[in-house]
Amino acid sequence: MSATASFKVPSARGAQPVTVSYTRAGRGEPLLLLHGIGHHRQAWDPIVDILATERDVIAVDLPGFGVSPGLPEGLAYDLPTTTSVFGAFCEALEIDRPHVAGNSLGGLLALELGRENLVRSVTALSPAGFWSQAERRYAFGVLIGMRRMAERMPLPLVERMARTAAGRVALTSTIYARPTRRSPEAVVAETLALAKATGFAETLRAGTTVQFTDDIPGIPVTVAWGTKDRLLVRRQGVRAKQIIPRARLVRLPGCGHCPMNDDPALVARVILDGSR
Repeated sequence: MSATASFKVPSARGAQPVTVSYTRAGRGEPLLLLHGIGHHRQAWDPIVDILATERDVIAVDLPGFGVSPGLPEGLAYDLPTTTSVFGAFCEALEIDRPHVAGNSLGGLLALELGRENLVRSVTALSPAGFWSQAERRYAFGVLIGMRRMAERMPLPLVERMARTAAGRVALTSTIYARPTRRSPEAVVAETLALAKATGFAETLRAGTTVQFTDDIPGIPVTVAWGTKDRLLVRRQGVRAKQIIPRARLVRLPGCGHCPMNDDPALVARVILDGSR
């Protein structure tokens, strides 16, 4: 069941109100789930029930994505602000240093929360920030193309395409290696989420200068990469291991950029093992 948390985040203009939408399920140590740019918390649906057998799972819509409102004027869609947002979010929910797992942009945010020592473990699935400039430009070009397509397609066409395997491939094969496993309803919902994401352009703009370059000592870190990731190629995982030498680097055979849908059992096991 969906809920919201509202709290204040410091800015140059004084404390600003932020509201984040989330769902919560399960019991055990808290585990925060962070999705990628243009996606929404339902990206985690294939594995939430598995994780919830062992964790108190909190899946969030990032500000300006899903049904979370955008950030107020005076707050930027950058890493320092988003780190502050989730620090304040955890305080509002009275969660002390949760485990965190993130995908793509969410993986980068998870690593940043780890670097700031705000979490007790990090699992990053195809995280952003380990790209070359050419790889970043390619990924951003693909994302912008996906966004434009989502914005321009009439809803009846999206619904009609989502009902066929070929249509689901056309709509989502950039992020899923096995797009036909995604339900028609989920494909329609995430296409709409991409089209309506108010934080998309500013988040992408903030990412043009992002490079993750710091080690994360003192907590367990897992970096996992799909062997069929077409958006952020898997050699970026090797770079991540070089920057965070004690990280566990895991290969996800047959998985794409959002591996939760491609192999739910494997990805859930990787997250649970990484959050012991």
